Amino acid sequence: MREEWVKVWKEGAIGRIELNRPQVLNALNRQMVAEIVDALTAFDKDQDIGVIVLSGAGRAFAAGADIDEMAYDTPVTLEKLDQFSDWDRIRTIHKPILAAVHGFALGGGFELVLSCDIIFAAEGTMFGFPEVKLGVMPGAGGTVKLTKAMGRAKALEWLWTGEMFSAEDAKAVGLINHIVPSELLLEETLAFSQKLLKQAPLALRLIKDTVNKAVDYSVFDAMQAERKNFYLLFASEDQKEGMKAFIEKRRPNFKGK
Repeated sequence: MREEWVKVWKEGAIGRIELNRPQVLNALNRQMVAEIVDALTAFDKDQDIGVIVLSGAGRAFAAGADIDEMAYDTPVTLEKLDQFSDWDRIRTIHKPILAAVHGFALGGGFELVLSCDIIFAAEGTMFGFPEVKLGVMPGAGGTVKLTKAMGRAKALEWLWTGEMFSAEDAKAVGLINHIVPSELLLEETLAFSQKLLKQAPLALRLIKDTVNKAVDYSVFDAMQAERKNFYLLFASEDQKEGMKAFIEKRRPNFKGK
């Protein structure tokens, strides 16, 4: 697919994806979401890429979905489009996805943020789900992920009022990881990416898999998944290298094998 609404490039072992509809504050249309997911999938399969960073051009990360595109949809047209199948594919990405968020992350833009693994937000960034003010509700996981992160009562408050909340509020309830000055947003996000690139790629992959399962599984079932992934890593060359390097008091040379 030709990239019309996103920019995609490599910076060493970091895969960069930048939302690029700044004239409409990066409002997410269906093609844009497909382009984002296609880029994520391509980087996930690229052996030279270890971390993926998602950001937005212009004054906002993404100020919501493209309302003009969906205003006249019906249940039948939406069923045939099956647009959320693209969103479901984000969950299948094995590599770390970092979000660098600024300005606004609203509606679908906020759902995209919540689909990432580690989230850096610039000071002054605002988050929210304003869908209720349009007579609808989030449909790409917003109600579910917000509730799991914040708890039922607080999630209902934000979803029912449609009000925006600050990066500080988001960080206080564990929705985002870091708040940084706006001029340092990408610098800090990329610096954190470098930390991850020093780790064993297979360990990162299986840790992400286990943590994702822990969100949905019972404690017992999640622990069984953890145990299997722990055992599996002992079949890797990286495990042998990591433990040998520890014994020899040197830095390991991980190869993702």
